[in-house]
Amino acid sequence: MGNARTVMDRMTAAAVEQHDLDTVRQCYAQDAVVTAPDAGEVAGRDHIAEYWRTFIDSFPDSRYEPLNKLEVGDRAIDEGYFIGTNTNPLRLPDGQTMPATGKQVRIRSCDVATVKDDKITEHHLYFDQLEFMSQLGLAPASPLSGQS
Repeated sequence: MGNARTVMDRMTAAAVEQHDLDTVRQCYAQDAVVTAPDAGEVAGRDHIAEYWRTFIDSFPDSRYEPLNKLEVGDRAIDEGYFIGTNTNPLRLPDGQTMPATGKQVRIRSCDVATVKDDKITEHHLYFDQLEFMSQLGLAPASPLSGQS
């Protein structure tokens, strides 16, 4: 296992299962950039930690179920499921807050992270926002819902 894989595994465990924002922050370079479908570009490790705080606070029982973990050079690639129950309000990218729905989500995702000098410098997250909102009961179910 290479360095990119080690750093990505540490960050995923800290963010999704341990809810340890200090470790999340330490996994990213000071000038790192995260690109996510729900937030666009998030720059700087402190802002990135706040992005992760949204999921930590809103889904306190969250976990990650990996399907594939790959490493190619300085990149770690994860495909899997984010699973959690929305028991606390969800902070939206525009600053508004949505009340908790009490519903569990199981969202398939893919992450690609570039690691240099033991820090994530670039991280792309991919997940279906409509499926996420549908599983929370906030949007109609997609005709492809449940198909993986």
